[in-house]
Amino acid sequence: MASKGGFYKQKAATTTLGSDQTQSPALESHDLKGDHNQCEEILRQFDMNMKYGPCIGMTRLDRWERAKNLGINPPEEIETLLRQGKVDLECLWSSRV
Repeated sequence: MASKGGFYKQKAATTTLGSDQTQSPALESHDLKGDHNQCEEILRQFDMNMKYGPCIGMTRLDRWERAKNLGINPPEEIETLLRQGKVDLECLWSSRV
């Protein structure tokens, strides 16, 4: 219904923004869990941490080295895991995007 000035009145929203349900952490990938060890889980957390920049189109080691060169100080543990050669060098998203 139009008001005097020709504008329509908008009803107030009746929903609430609060919720009693707890949400899972944003960095947890439920659908991507499978058979992987603790080292792979550490690397996946590195992949999902945007602090170190984008990970698409480069290996994990390239991303780690870029972050180090930019002074972002990526964890030394990540470099150690990647240089051992026992883990996948491709990021979590390489075959999914």
